[in-house]
Amino acid sequence: MLALTRKKGESIVLANNLEVMVIDIKGDQVKLGISAPREIPVYRKEVYLQIQQENKEAASAASLEALKKLM
Repeated sequence: MLALTRKKGESIVLANNLEVMVIDIKGDQVKLGISAPREIPVYRKEVYLQIQQENKEAASAASLEALKKLM
């Protein structure tokens, strides 16, 4: 993992088209601004993990249905 130090108003650029800027810092909270093309989804990690889990469950259920139809 790369760890960078940024101050309020500073940013980092990822892959030439993603920019993450530190907008505000209050206590132990940091507000980030993310600039990305519309075709690149941006999620909070807990939301991303939930989507991944639901996709696995849906794929598993679809596989079970396909197996049932074969029998």
